[in-house]
Amino acid sequence: MKRMERLAYAMVGGGRGSFIGPIHRAVIRLDGLADLAAGCFSRDAAGNAATGAELGLPPDRVHPDWRSLIAAEKGKIDFLAVCTPNDTHYPVAKAALEAGINVMCEKPLAVSSKEAEELERLARRKRLVLGVPFTYSGYPMVKLARDLVRRGELGRICKAVMEYQQGSFRKIDFSKPLDGRNAWKMDPARSGPSCAVADIGVHGAHLIEYVTGLEIRSVLADLSSFAPGNRLEDDASILIRLSGGAKAAMVVSKVATGEENRIRLLVYGDKASLEWNVEEGNRLRVRETFGPERIYKRNAPYIEGLSSVSRRCSRIPAGHDEGFIEALANHYREFCAALRGEKGRDFPRGAEGRRTISFVDAALASSHAGGRWVDLAQPRSGRSHRTSR
Repeated sequence: MKRMERLAYAMVGGGRGSFIGPIHRAVIRLDGLADLAAGCFSRDAAGNAATGAELGLPPDRVHPDWRSLIAAEKGKIDFLAVCTPNDTHYPVAKAALEAGINVMCEKPLAVSSKEAEELERLARRKRLVLGVPFTYSGYPMVKLARDLVRRGELGRICKAVMEYQQGSFRKIDFSKPLDGRNAWKMDPARSGPSCAVADIGVHGAHLIEYVTGLEIRSVLADLSSFAPGNRLEDDASILIRLSGGAKAAMVVSKVATGEENRIRLLVYGDKASLEWNVEEGNRLRVRETFGPERIYKRNAPYIEGLSSVSRRCSRIPAGHDEGFIEALANHYREFCAALRGEKGRDFPRGAEGRRTISFVDAALASSHAGGRWVDLAQPRSGRSHRTSR
């Protein structure tokens, strides 16, 4: 593949009325790195054809299902963007990887640790790139936070607190039929065995590991369903043991009345602490016991010396807010660079996707066991979760 060639990609999902697929297409266009060449956007034939026409695709490259897309587009595209409900992530990604196609797959990577581990191994064996777009680690100030921890600015990490709270389910009348966008997340056949933890808790698990550099080893979880008629959990309180003896606590909810998308991460070391929240995503706060509070600003002149990747992932001058769209676009820019053979690119891959699914499985097992500590499954071990007092 020539270095300056524009890449070609196909998309599964993202038809009319969907949320995340159109965002993926928008962020890919942002840097002009890849062109949409083909797709299967909906199970509804009319909607699929209409979406393809709106996007300017020739009819012969708008496929009736994802299997025919992969068969027809093998060798013609550089990667496949998977933007479907959870239950199809694994089969679509697996078929694409087996066909030699790189994959960017929406979170969660799969609905079980076994499936996620298989995808990770398959990508490695086929020497393909498997990305999972955990959007929030694409923010430049999250990358700065990670690099400050790496530089030892916080000292030994002792504790992390992760909060991801939404009030989205308070806006839904569960006594009435749900529309397509909402219904599948509460349906175990489509969502898998988890709702809130698999949907937004995986972001929290990824952020904790990404910023601290520590691994989640075991969890103690209390999962609840407060929305009437919801068959899966919509709220979770989770205690976490990290590698190196550090601890963490996570609160995840879709029934936090009045909240829109509250995300806050605090990391405490024995020298300093940091705080990042998405509503002030262009700033990072660092506090010391005997020093003044420092506020780092995105793309300020001093950032280059602290975190080259934070500076690289800032797109516009300081003082202009960047957010969700740019963060996701950063992952695609790094992903496309990796497809071109560039080393050291910073975006979540199959291993991160697999670890977050192990986190979901462990949280479910812990809650179902009445609140026991449960170890995260380790890859290749073949053992099941172990519960302990």
